[in-house]
Amino acid sequence: MTDRLMLLDTASLYFRAFYGVPDTVKAADGRPVNAARGLLDMIAKLVMTYEPTHLVACWDDDWRPQWRVDLIPSYKAHRVAELVETAPDVEEVPDPLEAQIPVIRAALDALGIPVAGVPAHEADDVIASFAAQSAMPVDIVTGDRDLFQLVDDAHGIRVIYTGRGMSNLEVLDEAAVVEKYRVLPAQYADYAVLRGDASDGLPGVAGVGEKTAATLLAAHGDLTGILAAAETGTGMTAGVRAKLLAAADYLAVAPTVVEVVRTLDLPVVDTQLRTPDAATVASLGAEWNLGSSLDRAVAAISAQH
Repeated sequence: MTDRLMLLDTASLYFRAFYGVPDTVKAADGRPVNAARGLLDMIAKLVMTYEPTHLVACWDDDWRPQWRVDLIPSYKAHRVAELVETAPDVEEVPDPLEAQIPVIRAALDALGIPVAGVPAHEADDVIASFAAQSAMPVDIVTGDRDLFQLVDDAHGIRVIYTGRGMSNLEVLDEAAVVEKYRVLPAQYADYAVLRGDASDGLPGVAGVGEKTAATLLAAHGDLTGILAAAETGTGMTAGVRAKLLAAADYLAVAPTVVEVVRTLDLPVVDTQLRTPDAATVASLGAEWNLGSSLDRAVAAISAQH
């Protein structure tokens, strides 16, 4: 079996599980465990389908880093439940999901899946750094399109995209990104800067949508080339040039916000999948009523040996 590292955008998956699985299943203490069970079912399917030998659950130690907010104050602002001066802002998370985070952490631990986060950085940055520093092929599991910038055929980095649901997973290589967006993965961050992303509070360039962004990148290569052409007024219409020049302040800082960090000092974790300890799993499953979902995840991981 060829070694392959799978990186989970963990919050992306457990949010999807929370909203996709009914909350009627509860633990003995009354808390719902739908997100935990849904995440376990996802892990079972992903491991059985894509057969990773190594797995990391990447974590948001800071879901809205201050250094990104300092550059673009609207960054994820609509998702803030509470602003905290000396610590990460509190994300708006439904209480029944918040209550399940300790269960999710305990389940990942029982399965032998390490959780990895880095202070002042999002899971996206952790994923990017693991991918950039990996000696083996990498599958990134996420519902976040921003991570398409990491797709790299030469280094065996793919994205398994969950945006259409777990029954409609898309595996994106370079050709798939080009087919969907008419830009190369290496151009995707600049494309996102130009187009903007309401889900992250990124305004984009007013009047520049996906089609114009892709056309500009095809003509000029990257954002630096586009801005150079806008300065001289060559290779674009007067209207597009005016829009780019009007957005100069935004375009000066947005790339730093959108580009994922690939150079983090990562925590040293054992990423190799091993058969989980039966007694630990049995105890956890009974305590939190994780039932067949935990059993399926254990079976999937154990089958990789």
